[in-house]
Amino acid sequence: MPFKLEDITQHNAGLLDLLTQHLPDMLWVKDVEGKYLYVNQAICDGLLMAKNTQEPIGKDDVFFALREREAHKDRPDWHTFGELCFNSDQEVIDSKKPMKFEEYGNVKGEMLYLEVYKAPFFDADGKVIGTVGTGRDITELKKIQIDLQNSLKILEKQREELEFQANHDSLTALPNRILFMDRLEHSIELAKRGNTKMAILFIDLDNFKEINDSLGHNIGDKILLEVSKRMRENLRSSDTLSRLGGDEFAIILNNLVDVKDITKIMEHGMDAFKLPFNIENNTLHISMSIGVSIYPYDGETSHTLLKNADAAMYKAKQSGRNRYSFYDEEMTKKAYERVFLETELRKALKNDELIVYFQPQIDTNNDSVIGMETLVRWQHPTLGMVFPDTFIPLAELTGMIVELDRVVMAKAIAAFMKMKSIGLDPGVLSLNLAMKQIEEGDFFVFIQNLVSENGCTFKDIEFEVTETQVMHNPQESISALKKLSDLGIRISVDDFGTGYSSLSYLKKLPINKLKIDKSFVDNLPSDKEDAAIVKTIITLCKSLSLDVIAEGVESEIQKDFLLESGCDHVQGYFYSKPIPEEEMHQFLKNHQKG
Repeated sequence: MPFKLEDITQHNAGLLDLLTQHLPDMLWVKDVEGKYLYVNQAICDGLLMAKNTQEPIGKDDVFFALREREAHKDRPDWHTFGELCFNSDQEVIDSKKPMKFEEYGNVKGEMLYLEVYKAPFFDADGKVIGTVGTGRDITELKKIQIDLQNSLKILEKQREELEFQANHDSLTALPNRILFMDRLEHSIELAKRGNTKMAILFIDLDNFKEINDSLGHNIGDKILLEVSKRMRENLRSSDTLSRLGGDEFAIILNNLVDVKDITKIMEHGMDAFKLPFNIENNTLHISMSIGVSIYPYDGETSHTLLKNADAAMYKAKQSGRNRYSFYDEEMTKKAYERVFLETELRKALKNDELIVYFQPQIDTNNDSVIGMETLVRWQHPTLGMVFPDTFIPLAELTGMIVELDRVVMAKAIAAFMKMKSIGLDPGVLSLNLAMKQIEEGDFFVFIQNLVSENGCTFKDIEFEVTETQVMHNPQESISALKKLSDLGIRISVDDFGTGYSSLSYLKKLPINKLKIDKSFVDNLPSDKEDAAIVKTIITLCKSLSLDVIAEGVESEIQKDFLLESGCDHVQGYFYSKPIPEEEMHQFLKNHQKG
């Protein structure tokens, strides 16, 4: 409908006032230059700060914005609304179409949101001669919307955090087992579609438990963080590193072209571990054992591949640690055997199937018995006699070594005291001691009670500890072995020369004897290197005022060489293999002194 401007300003003004002045919504009419032709009270009060409805006539929004800012120079943000309004007026004029939108700006120093409707109006010739508009204050509604949006963002962030926590390790932030298995399923599917290979590396840190127990969980956690960092730095972007729990990690290697790629990645990763870990003034050397299974050769499901990689990792540990091993069918068989053997060993401890054997220790000057080493055999009801190299590593791995050692100690001391009670002289009773035993809080009470209950003395007993175990944590070992030494118990270091002990620690250890390892005795005296090593150990013992004994002596020529070199205490098949208690009685009778 065509209008004339005078229609707005001259006619029906009273009717307009009656209809609009008491409405809460803002109403206005402007010419094409943005100057007001009509306003209601709501826009005067809420936006323009005009004295009355007549003051805005002939003026524009900028006039009132500048006036407000001039009156409040100390508040530059007092009024910023006016400049926005003219821009939208011009859009309506140019488009010749109505528009609905939101406008906002500062009014009286506070943000104002308006829901605005503007439309052009035309003269008889169809020319735009002005705009008409309405504005509704939606500030409170907008605040509610903003609060709701912020709440939704917070909830979304919380959801993301919970989802992350559910799928990631809390310490390292690596994918946990749940996310790892999901990604493994996806990797298998991709390999199946693309007819490619992928692999799992199952990683276990070597001797981490001992470090964690001796230095504390705080140090252990920092080690795990550094381990994670070094592993990540040596992976491709397409691979997934996960912490499955404890000191176990797993890696998914995708898009493999050749098995050699796996070897390169592993060797690169193991090289990164050659540098020591410096954690809170502790310089630690940490290695890892890795088991590998490859899709599709070693399995076609996630469960099978992970299980087989785990089995391969155990093979790597049994092969000496700090190495990697690939999976094959034979390893699966051995893994099942290990589970069976573990179950049977628990039964053996419960059903008293362990038997103590003794190997005499001889003074080669007169072939008299100076002591005997206690060894253990397992008399299995169906497997027959099981030797220690089959079940002792398993006992150490599962923690059963503590209970097993105590059973052997109790049986050996009882048999030893029986020998003495019938007039035999078995010398000193040598017992193998796993350092894990000392870590048990009640061990010292246990050994004191055991000695007392059997009427034995501490001077009758000698504990053999392996060099490798002692040197794993020398400071702890020195403290623990000193407690035993203070009781009067003799300490011997077994397998000497095969570990990595230093003379500085050897001097501090409260030990009485070194045992020369069988590997150095086997080729005596023909092997010049072994002969030199043995002579060096004997000289070292004399310098440190330590006794020395050689194990694994199987020939007279070996015995004579050792005697001539200054080692007159030996044990080995030349004199006797390990024998049960009854046979030990007879051996002692045959080798009585004098």
